[in-house]
Amino acid sequence: MLKASLQAVFVTFLWSTSWVLIKIGLGTIPPLLFAGLRYSLAFLILLLYYLRSPKAVEIRQLSKRDWLRLGVLGVIFYALTQGAQFLGLLYLPAVTFSLLLNFSAVIIALLASVFLKERLNWLQWLGIAVSLIGGLVFFYPFSFPEIQAIGFLVAALALSANSFSSILGRAINRSGKISAITVTVVSMGIGGMLLLVAGVASQGMPEFGLSEWAIVVWLAAVNTALAFTLWNHSLRTLSAAQSSIINNTMLIQIALLAWIFLGERISSMEAAGMAIALVGTLMVQARPRKES
Repeated sequence: MLKASLQAVFVTFLWSTSWVLIKIGLGTIPPLLFAGLRYSLAFLILLLYYLRSPKAVEIRQLSKRDWLRLGVLGVIFYALTQGAQFLGLLYLPAVTFSLLLNFSAVIIALLASVFLKERLNWLQWLGIAVSLIGGLVFFYPFSFPEIQAIGFLVAALALSANSFSSILGRAINRSGKISAITVTVVSMGIGGMLLLVAGVASQGMPEFGLSEWAIVVWLAAVNTALAFTLWNHSLRTLSAAQSSIINNTMLIQIALLAWIFLGERISSMEAAGMAIALVGTLMVQARPRKES
């Protein structure tokens, strides 16, 4: 249990550093191309690992319906969600964008109650209210630079796409027909390659220096391929509740890293809003008790 917990904490730290590295890389790398390079390269690394695993036989057993669902998941979760994340970080501070994306838990809970018939209990409804209050406190008094308006629109796209892809991914994984590694490799391959094509077509392929390639390769190999492998390994031991709590610490980690490396300072009011929103998110992720 301790080893799995430490692995999960390490992975969330890696994912939190991604936000800082992306912000730094966006200084010279176009956002869609950046995202496409990261996830295409990560897909190739995972594919090499996957083809040597026993799960590789599953890919030959996928039906047309399976390919369609995994393709849609790849488009929504990687091409739309990750593409929007990179683009949004071009206009918004990392702390602001991470808080907005944290509200995915609220939308996912609401969507799951409609499409997956996962009813919300009173604690989850209260958590939704608390999360919204936290968001209001963070953004009060609601005055933003005009340039950030684009960022908020892109964040809304990322939030929506991330929420719908989570519902689709949960539906696919809940059936138990396809393993998690197969779902990830296929969907990441489709979404990552689509992102790369869109990035090259719209933004070209500029010459990168050693520092740019170092960021791209690190994000792909360590923060994506390795982190995904370690996270799945930790899930063999940790419960969903335990992994959710660890994963939610990213909001605080990103705020600290952005302050240290990007100079993004937050006020006491913003810190209070983040804390309230985090508590609300944890309440939303509390699973309803099964009826006896």
